[in-house]
Amino acid sequence: MTHALSTNALSKTYSNGFEALKAVDLKVEKGDFFALLGSNGAGKTTAIGIICGLITPTSGSVEIDGLNQGKNINEVKRKIGLMPQEFNFNPHEPNIEILINQAGYFGINRKEATLRAEVLLKKVNLWDRRLEVPQSLSGGMKRRLMLARALMHNPEILILDEPTAGVDVEIRRSMWRFLKQLNQEGLTIILTTHYLEEAESMCRNIAILNEGEIVAQSSMKALLKKAKHQVLIFECVESLSNSIKIKNCECEVLDAHTLQVTLPESTTISAVITKLLLQNVSVANIRSAQNRLENLFLSLTSKDE
Repeated sequence: MTHALSTNALSKTYSNGFEALKAVDLKVEKGDFFALLGSNGAGKTTAIGIICGLITPTSGSVEIDGLNQGKNINEVKRKIGLMPQEFNFNPHEPNIEILINQAGYFGINRKEATLRAEVLLKKVNLWDRRLEVPQSLSGGMKRRLMLARALMHNPEILILDEPTAGVDVEIRRSMWRFLKQLNQEGLTIILTTHYLEEAESMCRNIAILNEGEIVAQSSMKALLKKAKHQVLIFECVESLSNSIKIKNCECEVLDAHTLQVTLPESTTISAVITKLLLQNVSVANIRSAQNRLENLFLSLTSKDE
């Protein structure tokens, strides 16, 4: 099967001797929403740079849609749209011209580029700011402009490097709605983020880098099943007493109607609800108290003290 992205023993050692990547094998299916996670310095930026043809690997290879990157660099670059973490606009260029000129790098004529820019600026709610310059935009608006720029040449793979860093909740949600729509239309998306709850809710598959090596690569569901326990908040109808007990679970009454329960892997949520009902407590709502992916991420990347 041809993958959207495939790397084989990808390694990078910099001139100072630092090994940023150590024989990394990545497989991203076409149409996937894929999370590439890792702490600062884990190798994510180097991996993205190599995939996009911006950094030369020390060894190993990259294939995009079955094409060897080294032998087909121009064709491969046309298949990838990159939204980098850092803002890198010409500060004196009108926003719409930034998009039009970006399309020009891929051989798209100005008439077609202008039409594409209009469509994308409207989708990211920046059409009214098209004649302004990036300096006039808020951080969230600049992120949306970067997203539109990355999509100007209709790439098959969109790589997002911390796309919602410094963005408020409302703009973040609107960006995720737009990205989810793009993914449903067939666009392959690769995401790096420090907001692990975003990765857990949006991505179907995941790889975790630690010190230049892949320490986990699987479906999101399979990885989350490895969580030893989960912590849930039960909002209850009746007033709670401090005597609430559930076998094999840790219970903490947070207030008169809120109970925090730590469930081991062997205990189901329905079993907890049943045990609460036996103590004359009915549940009105349940929510997660902490992110399972975050716990797994820390267990896979933290150094032993």
